[in-house]
Amino acid sequence: MSAAGTDTARKARLRLWLCLLRTTRFVENALREEMRLANGHTLPRFDVLAALDRSADGLQMSALSQQLMVSNGNVTGIVERLVQDGLVERAAVASDKRATLVRLTALGRTEFAEMAAAHEGWVDRLLASVPPEDADLVSERLKDIRRQGDD
Repeated sequence: MSAAGTDTARKARLRLWLCLLRTTRFVENALREEMRLANGHTLPRFDVLAALDRSADGLQMSALSQQLMVSNGNVTGIVERLVQDGLVERAAVASDKRATLVRLTALGRTEFAEMAAAHEGWVDRLLASVPPEDADLVSERLKDIRRQGDD
């Protein structure tokens, strides 16, 4: 491949990255606003509830932080507010007195199910111009990029 071809490919990939970034920010901001208007929740609260919903037995705070890729301090404040709202509960971990297990309450499961359904609808509306087969193709290509990082 010639130097010009390589330069063209690099520029195209840079434009792709910038487009992905702008689109991600656009979608995230739209979802953040929908979430706030619909039920007064934030995306970080939604993310914590989603992680807990995927783990029926709950998660230790450290595992929750790791899954969300944020600090323990960030998760602690969100969990505290969710406990106050009755959506999650804390439990001691018998094998580790320093660890705390966090899990959804019955109210948390019900409220999260409603939030998740609304969230899915918002995402569907925001990405409605993308045919399902294109969405699948782009998803696979993005997974390929992430797999490169695993090597």
